[in-house]
Amino acid sequence: MVRRTRAEMEETRASLLSTARRVFSEHGYAATSMDDLTAQAGLTRGALYHHFGDKRGLLAAVVDQIDAETDTRLQAISNAAEDAWEGFRQRCVAYLDMALEPDIQRIVLRDARAVLGGASPDSQRHCVASMQRLIDSLIQRGVIAPVDARALASLIYGSLAEAAFWIAEGDDGSARLAQATAALELLLRGLKTA
Repeated sequence: MVRRTRAEMEETRASLLSTARRVFSEHGYAATSMDDLTAQAGLTRGALYHHFGDKRGLLAAVVDQIDAETDTRLQAISNAAEDAWEGFRQRCVAYLDMALEPDIQRIVLRDARAVLGGASPDSQRHCVASMQRLIDSLIQRGVIAPVDARALASLIYGSLAEAAFWIAEGDDGSARLAQATAALELLLRGLKTA
């Protein structure tokens, strides 16, 4: 029996993730066979089973990776904004914009919803908690009228997630993005104190 080093194991895992992300994005989850995927990664089915359990587990890991990258991108938008409100607004708009990015659209908004039932509960809690912190800060600064920040974060997160699904599922994604962004701007304006 050949023992593999930790670095080799991590390299194998990274290779499977990278290959799966590319192949799922190009062909979709359903059209991707495990044999083709592992062959493209230069690995065996055994490696896939060892690291992810099965193809569904691999999809969940790819979604987690994309979610983490998305979170980092959104945080950078908030951090770079000229003020907290603008950062919050830009972050919400950027989330909708991402619905047209091929990896996010195909893997996260179409395949993950169909195969995994959508975002994991941990991912949803993280998104709502992140948004709640931003809303709490805006309430403390008097930018948003006083309201339960958790409830508002849940409502906005749910609205953004459903709008992203709607954008991703249509052939007219750009038109849907423009419509959703206009509606979002109206919704956000209603949050601000007079």
